[in-house]
Amino acid sequence: MSDATLQAVRGMNDILPDEAELWLWFEEVARDWLHSYGYRNIRMPLVEPTALFKRAIGEVTDIVEKEMYSFEDSLNGDELTLRPEGTASCVRAVLQHNLLYNAPQRLYYSGQMFRHERPQKGRYRQFHQFGVEALGFAGPDIDAEQILMCARLWQKLGLRDVSLQLNTLGDSAARHSHRAKLIAYFGKHQESLDADATRRLHSNPLRILDSKNPAMQDLIAAAPKLMDELGDDALRHFDEVQAILKRHDVPYRINPRLVRGLDYYNRTVFEWETTQLGAQGAICAGGRYDGLVELIGGKPAPATGFAMGVERLLALLHENGMALPRQEVDVYVVHQGELAGRLAGKVAELMRDNNLRVLLHCGGGSFKSQMKRADASGARAAVIIGDDEAQANEVSVKPMQGGEQKRVSVENLTATVNQFIK
Repeated sequence: MSDATLQAVRGMNDILPDEAELWLWFEEVARDWLHSYGYRNIRMPLVEPTALFKRAIGEVTDIVEKEMYSFEDSLNGDELTLRPEGTASCVRAVLQHNLLYNAPQRLYYSGQMFRHERPQKGRYRQFHQFGVEALGFAGPDIDAEQILMCARLWQKLGLRDVSLQLNTLGDSAARHSHRAKLIAYFGKHQESLDADATRRLHSNPLRILDSKNPAMQDLIAAAPKLMDELGDDALRHFDEVQAILKRHDVPYRINPRLVRGLDYYNRTVFEWETTQLGAQGAICAGGRYDGLVELIGGKPAPATGFAMGVERLLALLHENGMALPRQEVDVYVVHQGELAGRLAGKVAELMRDNNLRVLLHCGGGSFKSQMKRADASGARAAVIIGDDEAQANEVSVKPMQGGEQKRVSVENLTATVNQFIK
């Protein structure tokens, strides 16, 4: 057996206390923001049947072909997968529990996702998302609302250099016609295709448009445009989304090459990006996926949603100068002696009953060493108890930022501490 120190799995990171405080703050802001738009929380398992993602995402996608953490359940042989994204899981839960039976649903979730990618800054094998899904809404108003939601969040967070890209993938007939034209076009230039594009030529040619290979960019730029195939309904839908964004002064750029990496999208797709995070500049993306509910086994129903990468958003907050102060402690309780120790536990609970944040010293030590701990804790006041104070049912209160130490009865402790820390 190796004596080497065990470490976290590559690409799966610990979030230490100082950083976790920023996560907690962001999660609270995000929940308040989502509730202000009427979205309700749903929580799904981390593990789902592998067939769910193959059916929903598409078997000829990077996620399913290369990136999923899939395994066989050793007890019953089921094929299982750690969820690589949340939309398929959310739709599965909605269908399983008949949530669409009575009314449309606005739902959100948050948590870990897993993809076996090459780890780099902003791209990890375990990563965290907030996902937002609206099921049962067919009109362009909900597409636009979700984009407006994002714009409001960026404003709340004080983010700069965040821009919106917008596109439409039309309906199935338009995509079918466009697909045939792409196969014919790229088929005439097979000598210029890289290995991925060659593999996708007949199975998923739309994904070729999303290639980042510099050698193929001129070829891709000249490819047939899906916009030229759109029917009247899809065009009206896209025009109305744009009109709503314009009425709310949300700037955007139409990017005809924005196709998204998941096969279930149709009509509106969008992506928010920044130039401050290098290659991992996409911080939020989504769109409409009207066919997914039926694909997973339900009756046809419209749906649209998006997901935000938490790690990337927090990295962008750091780039924009966001820094939270360390979580404050109101009181540090210093004590020495058996009687003092008994009273210390009681007064700590008494102060917590009155909504004070209290650190009770543990582990013994001299008054001097304990006061050093109190100072390092960031507490705004120290409550000091020796056996003589304990016998009198009293304590001493010392403001940590300067001021006169005061001895008070236990009954007057909370009021005195509140005066010192205001």
